[in-house]
Amino acid sequence: MANIAISLSLCVSLLFLFHGCLAQQQQQQFWQSMRSQQQHRFRAKTQCQIQQLSAREPTFRFQSEAGVSEYWDASNDEFECAGIEFVRHQVQPKGLVLPFYTNAPRLTFIVEGSGILGTVIPGCAETYESEESGSSSRYSGEEGRRGDRHQKLRRFRRGDVIALPEGITTFVYNDGDAPLTYVSMMDIGNDNNQLDFKFRKFLLAGNPESIDRPQGEGRYMRRRGEKEAQETRNVFYGFDEELLAEAFNADPELMRKLQGREDERGIIVRAEKLRMVLPEWESEDEERQDRRRGYYNGLEETFCSYKIKRNLDHPTSADLYNPRGGRISNVNSQSLPILNYVQLSAQRGILYKNAVVAPQWCTNAHSAMYVTRGSARVQVVGTQGRSVFDGEVSEGQLLIVPQNFVVVKKASQEGFEWIAFKTNDNAMNAQLAGRLSAIRAMPNEVLMNAFGISRDEAKSLKFGREESTLFSPSQRYA
Repeated sequence: MANIAISLSLCVSLLFLFHGCLAQQQQQQFWQSMRSQQQHRFRAKTQCQIQQLSAREPTFRFQSEAGVSEYWDASNDEFECAGIEFVRHQVQPKGLVLPFYTNAPRLTFIVEGSGILGTVIPGCAETYESEESGSSSRYSGEEGRRGDRHQKLRRFRRGDVIALPEGITTFVYNDGDAPLTYVSMMDIGNDNNQLDFKFRKFLLAGNPESIDRPQGEGRYMRRRGEKEAQETRNVFYGFDEELLAEAFNADPELMRKLQGREDERGIIVRAEKLRMVLPEWESEDEERQDRRRGYYNGLEETFCSYKIKRNLDHPTSADLYNPRGGRISNVNSQSLPILNYVQLSAQRGILYKNAVVAPQWCTNAHSAMYVTRGSARVQVVGTQGRSVFDGEVSEGQLLIVPQNFVVVKKASQEGFEWIAFKTNDNAMNAQLAGRLSAIRAMPNEVLMNAFGISRDEAKSLKFGREESTLFSPSQRYA
């Protein structure tokens, strides 16, 4: 009897393991099939005539009722080369970023604060439901009288990288007591964008063109030296009220409110009494602990509940660590499978004072580096050995480094922290100095003849740094 029980238990375990592996394989095949359906349209058509790079700050600032949106000028050469646009949002407590979707996938990094992210995925059911009483879930805002159903909500916090595919409706709510700041890179050169080489935002609410007009001019965004009038209204605005009323089976007066013709609050509005069903922090913490213990089996990820975020601020997330240099954390399609579909990845770097990142180039992606704290001296060298950037980058600035351009970073006395978005789901770096460098991998004789140096000099060049990527401050120049 005991042998039968043991055999039965073993069969059940093997069956569960088989289904777990099968589910994980099917998940990978799903993202690969989704990826293979996309057409290669824009990335190879971008122009990369880079003569000089600049550490840039936002050019356009749009004030809303409960926050500020700041955009970088995408008419500059490096933006066209990388095929991206960049935005920073600052949301006040109780601020709601109104629902919208875009024509291009994007990566978002939470610089400061925390909040709630809502995503609406076409074809997926409302899996969250609130009740009048007896619910064990935690609510944001005051208790209402009626229940509600909606798709999944996710909490986010400082250090989270969030991947959002094109066409997915999203909204953000700052339910905390501190301001929320986050930056997003929109990859308009992505294969998934089949409109044109321009970022397009489709609003489901709000009419931001009614606020923040420059004196004497209409609202505009400059692109390639031209002024484009921005008639930014929500998608309901252009429909006939009666037709909308018939579609919703609702009163035409309600349709006029959807169109927001007299709404002047912008795209970030104050929502004091927002009530939503939220997962407990504790359950998310347990999930993260289970993943670290290796309990992930591939069964919990489906199209409607895929994982879209990963935190890179915790020291345990580091892929590279030097106690005298700093740490680097990466998220790619291996650690967050949805990145295989959006074809993007990210790197979080924290460099201690006077430490150096080895001279390196990204072999298969452009990089958009946003500084989150401190400053550093950065040098970038492009084709024909031409220096295209040599200067200091500091908090709040953005530096775009094109594919294969070599970059070196040295932190200031106050240290240096950054987030770099990459235009490839599995970006790879190659470096010139250190234990894993191209120079280290070459034979002495090759170095001797290539540079006209002695054998001892070749050995010094190869073995001067035993560290791999993050270098501690050199004692030679301390």
